[in-house]
Formats: sequence, C-alpha cells, structure tokens
Amino acid sequence: MTAPLVECVPNFSEGRDRATIDALRSTITGVGGGVQLLDVQSDAAHNRSVFTFVAPPGAAVDAAFAAMCVAAQRIDLTKHSGEHPRMGATDVVPFVPVAGITMDECVPLARTLGERVGKELEIPVFLYARAATRPERVLLPDVRKGEFEGMRDRTLEPDFGPNRVHPTAGATAIGARPFLVAYNVYLDTSDVSIAKDIAKQIRTSSGGLPAVQASGFEVEGLAQVSMNLLDIDITPPTTVFGAIKALAGKRGVDVKKSEIVGLIPERAIIGAAGASLQLPDAADQTLEGEIRGAEGGGPTLDGWIDELAGGAPTPGGGSAAALAGTLAAALVAMVARLTIGKKAYAAVETRARAILAEAESLRAELRRLVDEDAAAYTGVSRAYKIPKDDPARSGAVDDALLAAARTPAEVVKRARRVHQLAAEIGAIGNKNATSDARVAGLLAGTAVDGALENIKVNVAAMSNQVQGKELLGSL
Repeated sequence: MTAPLVECVPNFSEGRDRATIDALRSTITGVGGGVQLLDVQSDAAHNRSVFTFVAPPGAAVDAAFAAMCVAAQRIDLTKHSGEHPRMGATDVVPFVPVAGITMDECVPLARTLGERVGKELEIPVFLYARAATRPERVLLPDVRKGEFEGMRDRTLEPDFGPNRVHPTAGATAIGARPFLVAYNVYLDTSDVSIAKDIAKQIRTSSGGLPAVQASGFEVEGLAQVSMNLLDIDITPPTTVFGAIKALAGKRGVDVKKSEIVGLIPERAIIGAAGASLQLPDAADQTLEGEIRGAEGGGPTLDGWIDELAGGAPTPGGGSAAALAGTLAAALVAMVARLTIGKKAYAAVETRARAILAEAESLRAELRRLVDEDAAAYTGVSRAYKIPKDDPARSGAVDDALLAAARTPAEVVKRARRVHQLAAEIGAIGNKNATSDARVAGLLAGTAVDGALENIKVNVAAMSNQVQGKELLGSL
C-alpha cells in the first residue's frame, strides 16, 4: 500500500534577503522524518519565496511550523514591499494530497498546524480552500483582502490565534487544496494595460475560465499575465496559454514566453510540448520528477505494473480501470492530432481541435483518478481496523466504502465520454488512424465496465446500501 505523502507549499514574504531564504531552507531540510525539499523559487520583484516540499503527514506539519517560526523571527512586514499581495510573513501554507492520502485527510493537517501557530506564535490563522470554515474564506484573495496594512486597524475573527494581526508577522492562511500552479505568461509588449485587460477576461471572477485567478503586471519591461491555476484538472496550462495567445493576437501582440513558478504535476503538461507553451524547461519542473530525483529514482511504468501485480491490495482493479480510460483518452488525442493540419480533413479541423481539447482534459482527470482510487482504499482499510465493539465502526466502514465507490463512479462518467469521442473522431478523423480510434473505444468500454464492477463490490459490502444504490442509479 502506498505510504501517505503530502505536498506542502509555504509562501514567505521574502524574495531578496538571501540569509533569510537560506535559513528557511535549512530549517525545512533539518526537520527529518522523510521531509524532501523539492524546490525553492524566489522572486525579488514580488519579494516572495515559494518553497515546495513533500513529507509524511506528521512531518509535513512539523516542517511547516518550524519554517513559520523562522519567518516570524526574521521577516518584518512593516518594512516589506513587493508586487505580490500579502498579509503575513508566512503568507499562505497549503497542504496538497500526493499519494496514499485524500483531500479530506489533509484538512485536519491544516487545522493542527493552524491551532499550533495561533497558540504558540500568536499569529491569527484563517483556514481557507477545502479547510475553510466559512464560505467567504474559500478563496485566498477574499481572506487576504486589505493585506497586512488594511488588517492592522481591524478586529479580526480568525479560526485560531488572536483577533489582531501580529505586529510584524501579520496573519496567515492555512488550508488544504488541489494542486495549484503559479503560471505566468509574458507578452511581447511593455503595455501593462493589455495584460490587465486579458487577465480580467480569463479569470473566473469576471466570467472567464474556471479555477483561474489572474492579474496583470509589468515585469522586467514586459507585460505579464500572472495567474494561479487553482485546479489543473479543470483548467490546465495549455487551455490558459491558448486563451491568452488568442486574446493577445486580437490586439496585435504576440506571446514572448511563459513560466511556471514552483513545480507542476506531470499530468498538467502531458501532451503539451514545451514549445507549444513556450516553456522549454517544463520537464525540469515536474513534481514527480523532483520526487524521483530526491529518492534516487522512482517507479517507472514497468515498476507500476510490477506493483499492480504484487500482493498488496493497491493499486488494484479500480486504478487499472482508470488507467484504461486514461489510455483511451490519450489515443483519442493522438487521432485528433493526426487529423488537425491535414488538408484532406480541413472541413472537420475545428471539431477535431475541440475533441483534442476535451480528450486532453479527460486524460488528465482519469490519470488523477488512477491515484485517487488507491488513496480511497486506504480509508476503507483504516475503517476496518476500528475495533468491532466500537458502535461507530459500522458507520465509519460504510462512509469509507461509499467514498471508495465515488472514485470509480467518476471514472465511469469520464470514460463514457471518452467512448463517445473515440467513436466521433474515428468517424471524421484521419482514416490512417481508424484502428487507433477503435482501440480507444474498446479501452474506454473496459474502463466503464471495470469501474462499475468496483462500485458494485463496495456497495455490496455496505451494511446500509441505500446511498450506494443511489450512486449506482445515478450512473
């Protein structure tokens, strides 16, 4: 069974003082307990540093707290200025599930750290994202409204800690969230008004792309569209880049380059060559690549297959079904690419491009579900370990089984759509790839059948099957 692994990405309001940045680095790496510091990105203009590390859950909390102690001692917000909005010396600390742990299991980590920071460092802590205790605190910009200066004269209502900002360390947001990618696109112009206008059009709050926060800045003489992609499985960098390029083109401006700040999961850039994002170093900034490098190498495809063939219950049939769906979506994308740009298929190019975009999105979602299925099973195992004489055991087991059934239910929905796309691209796409489209359809069908089998097994094991049968009925 996969050992639980959490990513933690604390953002500190210091991007210029090398001594402070080095102190934060040495503190995180010195905690031990399996903590692996994967990346440090410091930006002098934003005066901010983003640290990325992975660790077992308990060690992740310890490392984050140790670094926050250093930040509180060394960073004085009364003397801080920079392009990036901020309210704290440690501005934000998100926990992100990586392997063997679910999002719901990351929420208690945020609460544990928040309570400790509020009590021991006397810094107000607001829980945000999936850990938020109020709807208006889900989004970080809403929590940070007014920044440090605007908060100084207000009485606060934090989840933990005092109701006034710390005199020099301010306040902190701590939460649990999906992978967030800090992504910047530079325009070939110094006119920042163009970047601001494009940012307004693409961000979610203005009716643009889902799960996107965006602002416009001038950085090193170029207009920059600076973004947080809040859920790369909903809106990946390729979608954002294409939208910005199109909007800039309407204004007679080209894209100069793009950049990722920190690390990005491989699934977000699979199928997107660096050149298509004007991001030549993308392969060097993947989370999985850094983890493999820190561990001296990690599981290859053959290694994953060996793990599947092993004696542990995970990965199992649910993960295999999701992988079949992932492969199906990849084949649909391949056939679409073999169709686009061919004169013989000019009449269907617009539709082929739409199929490609949807197939890539489905591929990323199904790839995520490969890991989520294994992680969900850990919850079932944990519930079954509750003593049989505990009256809460039956309910806990049912809840865990229902949660484990929801993941393959998501596989069913997405794989069915992949099956439809496979049939469509097979009918209108490049005839030389007809067999590939057929294989995609077969794999998608297998993914649906396999995922349904997993749902049925989980539902059958429940003592109260009402909710499980409702889930099956919704499919």
